[in-house]
Amino acid sequence: MSNKVLHSTRPIFGGHEKFTFRYSWLKKGLDAILEDPEIFLREDAFVVLGVGKNMATSIRYWMLCLGLCERSSEHSGSLRPTPLGYHLLADDGWDPYLEDIGSLWLLHWQLASNQQYGLVWYLVFSRYFNVEFHKNNLMEFLKHQLAQRGIETTEGMIEREINVFIHTYVPVQSRKGNREESLDCPLVDLDLIHFVPEDGSYRFNVGEKPSLPTAIVGYALINFFEEKLSYQRTVALDECIYAPGSPGQIFKLDESSMISYLEGLEILTNGVLRLNETAGLRQVHILSVSKDLGWSLLREYYA
Repeated sequence: MSNKVLHSTRPIFGGHEKFTFRYSWLKKGLDAILEDPEIFLREDAFVVLGVGKNMATSIRYWMLCLGLCERSSEHSGSLRPTPLGYHLLADDGWDPYLEDIGSLWLLHWQLASNQQYGLVWYLVFSRYFNVEFHKNNLMEFLKHQLAQRGIETTEGMIEREINVFIHTYVPVQSRKGNREESLDCPLVDLDLIHFVPEDGSYRFNVGEKPSLPTAIVGYALINFFEEKLSYQRTVALDECIYAPGSPGQIFKLDESSMISYLEGLEILTNGVLRLNETAGLRQVHILSVSKDLGWSLLREYYA
């Protein structure tokens, strides 16, 4: 269920081949893996998928990055759908063609909480605390963050990651770029990052998210709480908003938005998850810990 990865796991860079994912790719990828778990080991994978050779490599990366498939074993090149990948994208799945905006928010959560395949996304959403940035700001920030983790890389590689990161959320037409190089990523529709042409900067859209469903925030919170809840039943409200890897950071919510979601989640979970205030300290309380709680929120949402 959780998409988190320990720092000891080696992060993967560049597997996207400089492409963001496209609407049709994820369904194609899942169908191909169901048909042949070793599809991406085959020389003709790109022919079967009906895309360019580099795009086939990119589809494999994004399927892993978004937590929609996983390696069958540590040393195997074959892949299998994760429960989320199958339930979301199978022919009789919840939303195989990503027609529901909630599915895009779910994929954003999967991407920005994946520290193995999506480390740059995780770092920028969770540990870069300025609302505005230029590309050179991200370059210095990422160099420092990667060095802290003992990860050796090059400026060229970081620059490629930054370009793909921005392209994930900012429409091509609002930037200088080759329109033919890649179509817009579906996550552009989330309106999370705005390009400011006057000075070439980018700005996070922090605050209320009218298109973000309460159930998706609930699923993310359960994922975020998973490790903590093995030894405690409460989490401070501030942690839900400001802690690295929190739904507040990854969805760019402010305090009032998070409180609204928590009030909605108390209703959706019949009080299993609720916001309490004791002696001026606001905490999120989980009545009973169950990995199924996140899944039940998703099932009810898509039902």
